[in-house]
Amino acid sequence: MTTSTPLPLPPAAALRAKAERLRALVADGVLVLPNAWDAGSAAVIAAAGAAAIATTSGGVSWSLGRGDGQRLDRASAVEAAHRVAAAVDLPVTVDAEGGYGPAPADVAGTVRALVGAGAAGVNLEDSTAVGGPLYAVDEQAARLRAARTAAEAAGLPELLLNARTDVFLFGLGGLDEALARAEAYAAAGADGLFVPGLLDLDALAELCARSPLPVNAMAVAGGPSVAELAAAGVRRISAGTAVAQLAYTAARRAAAELLGPGTLTAPAGALGFGDVDALFRG
Repeated sequence: MTTSTPLPLPPAAALRAKAERLRALVADGVLVLPNAWDAGSAAVIAAAGAAAIATTSGGVSWSLGRGDGQRLDRASAVEAAHRVAAAVDLPVTVDAEGGYGPAPADVAGTVRALVGAGAAGVNLEDSTAVGGPLYAVDEQAARLRAARTAAEAAGLPELLLNARTDVFLFGLGGLDEALARAEAYAAAGADGLFVPGLLDLDALAELCARSPLPVNAMAVAGGPSVAELAAAGVRRISAGTAVAQLAYTAARRAAAELLGPGTLTAPAGALGFGDVDALFRG
């Protein structure tokens, strides 16, 4: 991969303030995160009124010509995170998949690099691969503990560490398993629990009531609304690859129109060239 000119990093004090802000957004209400996948999407999402930016590993991987599912290498993921963080003035929380290596030392290296790239938060999952199996509870707890220690050593003890469990996403357990993991992950230094695949509002409400960690759920097309998820007790709501999928769908439709009938009909409400160009400081 060609190495580009390094982008400016925020001063340590500014990054710590962003991490504290990210924590406050979850503590004081419900944080909604339409996920970004590159600097442009992050700038557009910020301009739409987002309070923070979360990346989607799937979207980042697609933008770099890779498939989703822990197929990205650490260096590429860190450079992508760096570009997103440099494009906005908001706190950025980065989807670091499984930490780009199985060992606690691998996770620690990833967290150190992401802090250096300007990340105020990191998302780490407990799947060893797409579809599972999951790391044993004690193994994942050790990986999360390494992430927390690495953040502290990197000068960012405020880093928001969101622990994703794929118990529901891959059908590898139920509420009891998720709660056992929440307890262990909290003890290891995690700040939140992300449960993609859980859309049953009653189950979510029970999990939110019993979890020692604030719960993050994923909004999906046809699923519960932000208001419904919030009413169940969810404190952080993200969208995964959904926004990226919509953007790629719009690109394919425009290309098909131009290659087919030969017209190019501007979608209603499309951003103008000047609107997009003005989002960037450089």
